[in-house]
Amino acid sequence: MNATILCVGKLKEKWQAEGCAEYLKRLSRYGKYEIVAVDDEREPDRPSPALLRQVMEKEGAALLKHIRPNDRVVCLCIKAEAPDSVRLSEITGEWASDGRRVVFVIGGSNGLSDAVLRRADNRLSFSNLTFPHGLMRVILLEQLYRAERIRAGEKYHK
Repeated sequence: MNATILCVGKLKEKWQAEGCAEYLKRLSRYGKYEIVAVDDEREPDRPSPALLRQVMEKEGAALLKHIRPNDRVVCLCIKAEAPDSVRLSEITGEWASDGRRVVFVIGGSNGLSDAVLRRADNRLSFSNLTFPHGLMRVILLEQLYRAERIRAGEKYHK
C-alpha cells in the first residue's frame, strides 16, 4: 500500500521519533509509507470556543494542502469504526487494491476541522481513549505494519 500519515505538530519525544522510524523501515518492504507533519497553531491557556475553531481551521487548511484530489482520506476519529487487527488488514487491503494513495490524518490537540472531516472518505478509530499525538503516530504505524503482515500471511502476535 502507498500511504501517508498526515499529522499536526512535531514529535517532542525521542522515543516517538525512533518508534516511527522503526515502523517506517519495517513497512518499506510492503509499499511506500511516509509521514508529513504540518505545524500546530499556538493558542492561549484559556482559549474561547471561537479561537479553538480558528486554530482547527488553520491546521485543517494546512492539512488539506497536502491532500491530492484522488487520495483516499482516512481521518482518525474517536467516533468511528474501531476494527480489530484482522479486520483492519482486510479494510486496508481493499483500500490498497484501488491504487489510490491512502492518507491517514491525525489532527491536532483540538481535533480535526470540519473541512478535513468533510474531505474524508473514511473514518477510523483505535479506541474511545484519547492518545497523545506522537504516540498515536506510533500506534497507527504499528497497526499498519501488523495489517501488512496479516495480509501477507506472515506470523504476527495476537
